Amino acid sequence: MKYPFQNSEAAKFMRDRILALGHRKTQAEIAIEAGFVNANMMSLLKAGKTKIPLDRIPSLARALECDPAFLMRLSLEQAVGKTAALAIDEIFGTAVTENERGWLNELREVSENSDPRLTAKSRHALRAIFGK
Repeated sequence: MKYPFQNSEAAKFMRDRILALGHRKTQAEIAIEAGFVNANMMSLLKAGKTKIPLDRIPSLARALECDPAFLMRLSLEQAVGKTAALAIDEIFGTAVTENERGWLNELREVSENSDPRLTAKSRHALRAIFGK
C-alpha cells in the first residue's frame, strides 16, 4: 500500500486542520512551527504516507492550534494500531484535553475534593447542560 495511513483518523484530522488554518498559515509555516526540517512533512502526514511522530505532538499541536491530548490519542492509534491504543488507554487512562481538565478542576473544587460518584441524578444534570 502506497499510503498506509491515508484512512487513519490522524491523517483525516491533519487534512482538516491544515485546511482550516489555510487562511492564516501555509503548510510550510505549520511545519516550521512544529519543528520539522522538511516542510514537505505536512503533505506526507496529510496524505497518510507517514505516521505522526509522537515526539512532535506538543509542537505540532501548537502549530495546528489543537489540543495535544486529542492529537496524541489520534497519533497513538496510528502508531501502534487501534487495539494497542485501546490497551494503552485502559492502562494509563484516557488523556484529557485542556478543556476537560478545566471541568475536572471545577468538579474537584465544588465537591471539595470529595471524589463524588457519578449518580443517575448527576448524570442527568450533566446531560441537561448539553441538551441531551
